[in-house]
Amino acid sequence: MPSSPPLQRALFGPGSQPLEEDGAELAYPPMPAEMRTYRAPLLPDPDEALACPQGLRLLERLLERLADYRVTDPGWVLDVGALPDADRELVNQALGEGEVSLLVSGVPSLRAQETRLTGVWRVRSCHEGGQPERDGIEVAAIPCRVRDTTFQNATTSPVLDEPPPDGLVSARAILTEAKEQAERWRPGAEPYVINLTLLPHSEQDLSYLERALGQGPTSILSRGYGKCRITSTGLRNGWWVRHFNSDDRLILDTIEIVDLPAAALAAQEDFEDSAKRLAEIIAALR
Repeated sequence: MPSSPPLQRALFGPGSQPLEEDGAELAYPPMPAEMRTYRAPLLPDPDEALACPQGLRLLERLLERLADYRVTDPGWVLDVGALPDADRELVNQALGEGEVSLLVSGVPSLRAQETRLTGVWRVRSCHEGGQPERDGIEVAAIPCRVRDTTFQNATTSPVLDEPPPDGLVSARAILTEAKEQAERWRPGAEPYVINLTLLPHSEQDLSYLERALGQGPTSILSRGYGKCRITSTGLRNGWWVRHFNSDDRLILDTIEIVDLPAAALAAQEDFEDSAKRLAEIIAALR
């Protein structure tokens, strides 16, 4: 049987590295536990809510969509920009803020904040100079703008116009690996993960990789147990994913070749749970 290509087998955790000659096993730092928590919002009195019929109707339309939504469906957007101020404030108060925020630079730029309801995003786009273009709510595993535009101007062959610096240990090999996988990757394929945490590397390696891969337009921050910071690179379908523990110490550092990292996406169970939560919120407002 042919051997697996480099980094293609187990990429982290037990079994990903051979035993030492003396039989000792490698000690691994604790892995981040994915944790999306729900905090019930502080809601206005029903009398105040009933004075905002447009806001209540929008929440009811949102519930109808959530009840039928499937994670493979296209994103669905509700416009809240035209709501009266009091109704818009009711919607904001009912949905609150969750743990995931993101920014897609460009013109227009997009800022999105996941609400307390996982898979329900508050999205705002702005023209150059900060003039608002759209203010809405989107139901999606991740806002569609991220899928549609993140890698529009990316390449599978980034070129660094400078000689490699002294002190490199593994950066050139990692860059070659990432380029090859970016060329091979097709929609629907499993993510290809290069685990920098378990590879020998120097500060010069990391600096070289950051310059060679470049900075893409999308940045995602997920807060829960510790933090997960995800940034797109200039390599097509290339993401830099960094997990930090509650002390803000880097515990897992990876480059992922995939359309969207799983750490940033809502799952089908999240939408089902969000529909139940929203039904409870609307009942409390009534």
